[in-house]
Amino acid sequence: MARPRNQRARRDALIQATYDAGHRHGLRSLSLTDVAAQAGLTRGAILYYYEDLDALLVEAHAAGIERFCDARDARIAELDDPREQLSAAIEGGLPSGPDDALMSLLYEFDVLAGKSALHDELVQKLYLRQLDTYRRIFRAGRESGAFTPRLDDDQLAMTFVALEDAYGLHIVGGNALMTVGTASAAMLAVAGDLGCPTTTADIGAASG
Repeated sequence: MARPRNQRARRDALIQATYDAGHRHGLRSLSLTDVAAQAGLTRGAILYYYEDLDALLVEAHAAGIERFCDARDARIAELDDPREQLSAAIEGGLPSGPDDALMSLLYEFDVLAGKSALHDELVQKLYLRQLDTYRRIFRAGRESGAFTPRLDDDQLAMTFVALEDAYGLHIVGGNALMTVGTASAAMLAVAGDLGCPTTTADIGAASG
């Protein structure tokens, strides 16, 4: 039997159901039945599109990376000032809150790295894309004179990816002491202190 013409739409819906079900149950205990219940389908309906849960998780992992990175890069591309780009990168790299299902699952997928060559490759792909996003901004800021950083672009990129991952993990983990606003403010302050100001106040502090 031929698959329906809306196969891509159905796959996208199943991927979203995987994010939602995974956020609710956790990847360690997630089952195909959980995803089916979230999607309002039977297990058999899911198996029509995917060989098994592992195949669905790999596609959900890959799609999540593209969704996260593409959305942030698209927002940054709309801005010309490296200072505004850095602010947008910081804002776009943090979860929206503890209930951010996509970001929560992206962090959980790290658990599968080392157990699956495909997931390990995807975790590295996400890290490289995060690095590239920040590296391009720092390079543009250095070349335009907007930034006078005390570290090289690779070191700066590594630092900001580490910060967004660490803060993000606390946020999706429900740590009441770490809010999105607190994390964003801290990263912006670090940027200014390292010679990469994002606001007028930071510019004054950096030059003082």
